[in-house]
Amino acid sequence: MIPATVPTRPAAAWHLTVSVPKRIALAIEAALADRFEAVSAFEIDGPSGLWRVDAYAGAEPDRAALGIAMALAARAAGALAEPAWTLEALPPTDWLAETYARFPPIRLGRFFIHGSHVGEPVPPSAIGLMIDAATAFGSGEHPTTAGCLAAVEDYAKTKAPGGRARALDMGAGTGILAIAVAKQLRWPVLAADIDPESVRVGRVNARANRVAGRVRVIPSAGYAAPEIARTGPFDLVLANILARPLVAMAKDLRRALGPGGTAVLSGLLTRQEPMVLSAHRLQGLVLARRWRRGAWSTLVLRRPRRPGRAERTGLRKR
Repeated sequence: MIPATVPTRPAAAWHLTVSVPKRIALAIEAALADRFEAVSAFEIDGPSGLWRVDAYAGAEPDRAALGIAMALAARAAGALAEPAWTLEALPPTDWLAETYARFPPIRLGRFFIHGSHVGEPVPPSAIGLMIDAATAFGSGEHPTTAGCLAAVEDYAKTKAPGGRARALDMGAGTGILAIAVAKQLRWPVLAADIDPESVRVGRVNARANRVAGRVRVIPSAGYAAPEIARTGPFDLVLANILARPLVAMAKDLRRALGPGGTAVLSGLLTRQEPMVLSAHRLQGLVLARRWRRGAWSTLVLRRPRRPGRAERTGLRKR
C-alpha cells in the first residue's frame, strides 16, 4: 500500500518556516493556506510557548506578496512587529523513498509498528501494527502515541483477552491505539474522530490490520455521537488529543467510563498535567499512573467502583 499523500516522483519544492506565539501562528497558518500546497502549525517542545509554521509549495511564491500577507496576519493577531521567516528551495526529492526511510520499524514494548513497505516479518513475540504515513495523526514515533501504547501494554497485564469488555478510542487519528487494543486484548473498540479524513484512514488501517471486525470507526464531535452512548459504558477509554480539549471533555469522559474503568489521556505537555488532572479529579477520577517521555505526559486515571464525594456532588447537580 502506497500512502496516498506521498508523491511517487521526484519533485522540487519551496519551504517556508516561522516560529511565533500560538495566536500569531494560527493566523499565519490561515493566511498561507491558499498560497501553499501544505501548511501545518504545531507547538515546539519546551517552555518557550512558541509554535512553528511550516508551509510547502511546488513553485516559488511571490516573496513580496507573501511578506505583506504574513505581516497583516501577524498584526491582526496582535503582533507588534513583522515575524522573521525563511523561504528556501528544496532540491528535487523522491518523497516516497524519503518518507519510507523516515519511518523504519519501531519496537515499543510488545508492539512492532511498521509501514507496508517493511519487508521484515513481525518478531514472534511482538504484536504487529501496520500503520503507513498518512493524513491522520498517529504513526508511533510521537512520544504521546508511545506513552499510550506503553499504558495499553501495562493495562493488558491484568486483563483477560476477549470477554464482554469494551473500549473507546476518542480522537483516534490513524486508529493505532484502537488497533493495538483490538489485537492485544481482542476487545471490541469504538474509535471516534471529528475529522472525516481520520475516519477514512482509521477504517483503512483497521482492514489492513485484519481487525475491522473488532474496530468500528465513526465520525463524532467529541462524545456527541449516539453510538457512543449506545455502546458504553466503556471499560477503557483512550484519548490522545490535546490538553484543553481533554479538560473540556472531562465530564463527558466520566459519563462514558464505567465504574472501575480506566482512562488513558495524552497529548499534553508535562507542565499541563495539573490542569488536566484537576478537571478529571473534579469528576471523581483518580490518578493511577503517569508516563513521561521528554516534555510529554500520558496519564492513567481510574473511576472508582463506588463514587467519591466529588462524583456524588456532580451527579446531584445534573
